[in-house]
Amino acid sequence: MEEKYKLRYLPLFYDDLTEIVDYVSMKLNNPDAALKLINDVERSIIQRKKCPEAFEPYKSHKRRAQPYYRIYVGNYIIYYVVLGEVMEVRRILYGKRNVDSYL
Repeated sequence: MEEKYKLRYLPLFYDDLTEIVDYVSMKLNNPDAALKLINDVERSIIQRKKCPEAFEPYKSHKRRAQPYYRIYVGNYIIYYVVLGEVMEVRRILYGKRNVDSYL
């Protein structure tokens, strides 16, 4: 069965993920947790790709051309939009941040 949606990652997502992994691995001195986080993030995104619009959109205070959707992974939230048949993963942020200032 051919999947309907393709994945695209913004460079900003990779920057966010690298910063988080570096923090967990080096600052918290827990490389095993950092590796687990990477695996959990990848698994969650692949799972969501099957039906990315089947979830409630993020209620943003800003007006947006496309709604953001969220995936929760531990203390982090992955933000993505759906553009036609592309699931574009844009950010991964710590859950307690003021998200609207980052999106």
